[in-house]
Amino acid sequence: MFNPSREQVRQFFFDARRKQRERQLLAGLEHVAVDIVRLHPEYHAVLDAPERFQEREYRPEAGDSNPFLHLSMHLAIEEQLSIDQPPGIQRELARLAAKLGDRHAACHEIMECLAETVWRAQRDGTEPDAPAYLECLKRR
Repeated sequence: MFNPSREQVRQFFFDARRKQRERQLLAGLEHVAVDIVRLHPEYHAVLDAPERFQEREYRPEAGDSNPFLHLSMHLAIEEQLSIDQPPGIQRELARLAAKLGDRHAACHEIMECLAETVWRAQRDGTEPDAPAYLECLKRR
C-alpha cells in the first residue's frame, strides 16, 4: 500500500497545479487532481506558492482549514468511486448528487462520512468500517 509523506502529498498537488498552469502533460492521478483543484479556486494561491506552503502547519483546533487534506480526501473519494469500493458508493454519490443538484456538493457529503469513518478506525485501532461508511452516506 502506498503511504506518501506529508511532503510528498503536498508536492504532488503543487506539481499538478504547476503542470496545469504551464499546460504540461499530466500523468495518472494528476488528471484527477487537476479536476479537483479546478473546483477549489480558493486553494489556487496556496498551490501556486509552494515555497510558502510546503512546510505550513495547519491547526484545526485554531480554525485552520488544511487545503492539502481537503484535496486528498477528494482524491480518495474519486479513487473509491472509480472502482465502486466500498460497493455501493457510486450509487450513493448518484443519489446525493440528484438530491443536492451538484456532484461536488455530494462529494463533500461523502467526505464528511469518510472523515468520520477514518477517525473511528484510528480511535479504535481497527480497519475502516465499510458498512458503517455506507450507512452514514445513506443517512445524508
